[in-house]
Amino acid sequence: MVNGVYTERPSRLRDAVLWSQTAGASGGLILPDGCMDLIWLDDELIVAGPDTRATTATGYVKAGYAGLRFAPGTGPSVFGLPAIELRDQRVPLGDLWPGPVFRRVSQQLAEAEDKGAALEQVAAERLRDAPPPDPICRAVAADLSRGRSVAAAAHDIGLSDRQLHRRSLAAFGYGPKMLARVLRLQQALDLARRGVAPATVAAMTGYADQSHLAREVRALAGVTLGVLLAG
Repeated sequence: MVNGVYTERPSRLRDAVLWSQTAGASGGLILPDGCMDLIWLDDELIVAGPDTRATTATGYVKAGYAGLRFAPGTGPSVFGLPAIELRDQRVPLGDLWPGPVFRRVSQQLAEAEDKGAALEQVAAERLRDAPPPDPICRAVAADLSRGRSVAAAAHDIGLSDRQLHRRSLAAFGYGPKMLARVLRLQQALDLARRGVAPATVAAMTGYADQSHLAREVRALAGVTLGVLLAG
């Protein structure tokens, strides 16, 4: 089997990325990133919820993937329900949206030559009528992505730990501490893939030491840093 080719490009929608994979064998680890995705997969529309652990993509994709990835906290406005309800799940879009709406967008995708652009159009139409993403959680995600602590982020916005946790479950699918771990892991991997030494990566991204980084990689990805970099 031939492996499909994966690509990404910026979306015209705020806080979103378009991605695609050509037909072929799928594989490899999908790591937690705090995001939610709307995916066109072999003529079906699938919603991927926020992950707390790595999953493995396996199987043979006949028609390829097209996906629209929403940054942490933005997916619930598109899908119309709290992120916690989709955590660690892959759900047909037809289970979430009213039948007439789902049938219309499915036909729209089926007829579109550019599946990515069609996904953007579907999301844009939903966002026009949906409540905007929680601005407080958007600010929290931005703080955490810059390496600030959960306590500092909560202090900045004036919420108690309990209030922040409740709003984070709705926006991200898990609490702010879990989101911070996920975002930090993504930042560490980005540095490591650029050739930065693990000890330096750990220091730059706020881990106590290289052993702490190794434990977090194993906990969230299920494999070692070396395996991730070799994949």
